[in-house]
Amino acid sequence: MKQQINLILTAVMFYTRVPVPRSLEFSNERLNRATRYLTLIGLLVGGIGAAVFYGLNFLLPSGLAIFLSMLTTIFVTGAFHEDGFADFCDGFGGGYSRERILTIMKDSRIGTYGSIGLIGILGTKFLALQAIPVLLVPLTLLAGHTFSRLMPVFIIFTSWHSREDELSKTKPIGKRGKTSDLIIAILLGLLPVAFFPWQLMAVVLPVALLITFLFKKYIERKIGGYTGDCLGALQQIIEVVFYICLLAVS
Repeated sequence: MKQQINLILTAVMFYTRVPVPRSLEFSNERLNRATRYLTLIGLLVGGIGAAVFYGLNFLLPSGLAIFLSMLTTIFVTGAFHEDGFADFCDGFGGGYSRERILTIMKDSRIGTYGSIGLIGILGTKFLALQAIPVLLVPLTLLAGHTFSRLMPVFIIFTSWHSREDELSKTKPIGKRGKTSDLIIAILLGLLPVAFFPWQLMAVVLPVALLITFLFKKYIERKIGGYTGDCLGALQQIIEVVFYICLLAVS
């Protein structure tokens, strides 16, 4: 039990800005095993966003409550996935070779592709959430953040690092763990979706898996594998896809 708690805290430490005990030791091996709890981080982040929306919705217009809940989740994660999405857009939008793409993604500055990408993804996310019935928004945030983090786990378990990113000392990312890690991630990732009508699962799961498969093939063809930025970009894409699929089946 203590080992699992340490893995959960490692995931919290790496994927969020939520404080953890300073005595917690970090190692690459522990980070790899903590991948099993990436979807649990989605429950945590989505839960915080849902709580903020629920509380503010009593005081503010629903649109503003949604916007502030989005800002809260970005703050909780330190814009971890949004930063990855922006870097992905800059790298794959402005780079024509593997080396150039990786170089651009490592640049801390944001470019035109990244700016437009962030505006587009956050704007779509806001408009989709605003179109969802108010009473359903908290559960939607919880499920969207959790489910969307499952697809990057599939990439980790079915693909490989791009070599430069693996050697990078600035953005370490978890590697493939044991089969049990994948099973736990799947169970946690699908748990909140079970509270929705079955039609949602019937639509969003195959759509998300197809997008993940195409995304995987694309990044492998362009840079020979995945990077942390690629995983962050996929999480953002699938989160928006989840909200759109929910609207489509409603």
